[in-house]
Amino acid sequence: MDATKPLVGIIMGSDSDLPVMKQAADLLEQFSVPFELTVVSAHRTPQRMMDYATHAAERGIKVIIAGAGGAAHLPGMVAACSTLPVIGVPILSSNSIDGWDSVLSILQMPSGVPVATVALNGAANAGLLSIQILATSHPSLAEQMSLYKKELQSKVAEKVKGLKNQYPNHFDGGTH
Repeated sequence: MDATKPLVGIIMGSDSDLPVMKQAADLLEQFSVPFELTVVSAHRTPQRMMDYATHAAERGIKVIIAGAGGAAHLPGMVAACSTLPVIGVPILSSNSIDGWDSVLSILQMPSGVPVATVALNGAANAGLLSIQILATSHPSLAEQMSLYKKELQSKVAEKVKGLKNQYPNHFDGGTH
């Protein structure tokens, strides 16, 4: 994997989305996956969005993570203009209705224009999903992902142990 050539594009409708989208960037950095990060608004800069979506693959991008709040058209419009997998991150923004408008705008794509959708403000999972997609053709990423999942298991085991110590008379002791 060429560390200088971005494999993942992280785009957002506004820089106010950065605190959420940073979660994806942080995970990509943790896994040493090269990425680019920019603002691309479906409504305010439609030509920029079209150019980004139509030229991302030829620049070497393999996955696009698109975050948007409110009407949240960015992920779907990018998916309509690109053959790359697009992961949509619905964002609870200041003009959002509890985030449901963003979730449904990204989730309810018409047949033929898929967008993988993560939870509201779930950019961390978008980062992980992009890594899993890339891991299908990068064995080193598959190994790193396996280790990451084992770390998650270890963290849960430690929490179980803590609960058992805190409530010894009420712990079921099972493996389920």
